[in-house]
Amino acid sequence: MDNSGKEKEAIQLMADADKKVKSSGSFLGGMFGGGHHKVEEACEMYCRAANMFKMAKNWSVSAQLTDCIYVVHAYLLFFCLSTAAGNAFCKTARLQMQLQNKHDCATSFIDAGNAYKKSDPNEAIKCLNAAIDIYTDMGRFTIAAKHHISIAEIYESELVDIEKAIAHYEQAADYYKGEESNSSANKCLLKVGAYCAQLEQYQKAIEIYEQVGANTMDNPLLKYSAKEYFFKAALCHFIVDELNAKIAVEKYEEMFPAFSDSRECKLLKKLLEAHEEQNSEAFTEAVKEFDSISRLDQWHTTLLLRIKKTIQGDEGDLK
Repeated sequence: MDNSGKEKEAIQLMADADKKVKSSGSFLGGMFGGGHHKVEEACEMYCRAANMFKMAKNWSVSAQLTDCIYVVHAYLLFFCLSTAAGNAFCKTARLQMQLQNKHDCATSFIDAGNAYKKSDPNEAIKCLNAAIDIYTDMGRFTIAAKHHISIAEIYESELVDIEKAIAHYEQAADYYKGEESNSSANKCLLKVGAYCAQLEQYQKAIEIYEQVGANTMDNPLLKYSAKEYFFKAALCHFIVDELNAKIAVEKYEEMFPAFSDSRECKLLKKLLEAHEEQNSEAFTEAVKEFDSISRLDQWHTTLLLRIKKTIQGDEGDLK
């Protein structure tokens, strides 16, 4: 019996299933972003295609599809379980609120938020915010700050909304400062500073890096990090104005004498000289020399490229 027609039909069904998955945004995004019904439909289509391949005796493709179906089912199960867990924790939280058990209520909202993180990030944020409101009402600002960081991380990784991530890191920093947890506040501020520089909000980034640098330079355990913060502040100054960068470097040397002997300060002076002479080759060589000993990360590379592009006739790379 000729089953070639079944195989062709299966191939078409498989292609249609692939389109269903893609139309949901992404394989995981579809399931975790509210479009999981499309993945369920795709799963059914894969099943039908697998059975058609079996009828056509194409066992290898059938086996591959069966594996795919198992994966889809596993993720759908995870989606359903995490959503169900989140719903259950929310109901528990509301009951605890009726009973005036604030601490237990907040804990349940946190549990709900953690359950929702992958399946419904927006719902996770709502739950975490509800917990934060309770903790701030109870005067527990350190715990509230911790959960503002959790929300910021959801905006970073799941929802990719950097402006909202910045707002929550700033709120966390304010709460930590109020509780005199300066080290934790500085960590949050440094996240804000890094994002502000990436978003070309240089003045705000400068203020943060200078503030954190000043806070750490007199601390015996943290003073070695101060040179890095002043270096970052100087790079932000450099993008805005070369003269401002020169003045800033002199100020940092006066504030923190150890900065003068640092490799970061020496690099800045070489870059300023190269920029003043509009010498892109000297600029690149200075960066390469520094990078050969102390690797520059993506943040530093991005800002250095922005500075280099202000040199006339520059091609815009550091190679």
